[in-house]
Amino acid sequence: MKIDLVVAGYIIHQNKVLLIHHRKLDLWLPVGGHIDENESPDQALLREIMEEVGVDVKILNYGDLPLGGNVKENMAIPFYTNVHSVGDHDHYCLFYLCKAINPEQLKINDEVKAYRWFTKEELNEDHILADVRNLCLKAFELFDNDSTHPN
Repeated sequence: MKIDLVVAGYIIHQNKVLLIHHRKLDLWLPVGGHIDENESPDQALLREIMEEVGVDVKILNYGDLPLGGNVKENMAIPFYTNVHSVGDHDHYCLFYLCKAINPEQLKINDEVKAYRWFTKEELNEDHILADVRNLCLKAFELFDNDSTHPN
């Protein structure tokens, strides 16, 4: 079975998480997509978020080791990873916690049918898959416990 490397961002703003209704998959999902050749996961995530919803984000959870030796740049640490099916192949996904910088600029592209900011309670709606709901709740928990940003 083919496995593609992908990234997804759980974007939090004012105690809500952004999910998009993906046109091709017909599912409510976090924003994300494939990591292109010669692209870091952080670069892929920022690009995918900009392409799909036009919002700037701050990716949270960077390591605290100083640059040195051969290290050129520190990357964000995913809060979760998994392998999941997208029908004809699988995705190995790195999930990141993000804070929206300019959510008022949100504008979806053609890959996206709709978007919505969900509260924790609204994640119990039937059209939200269990894995997406569980990751959203984990993202809220981590965001609420993260002291590196003001809510």
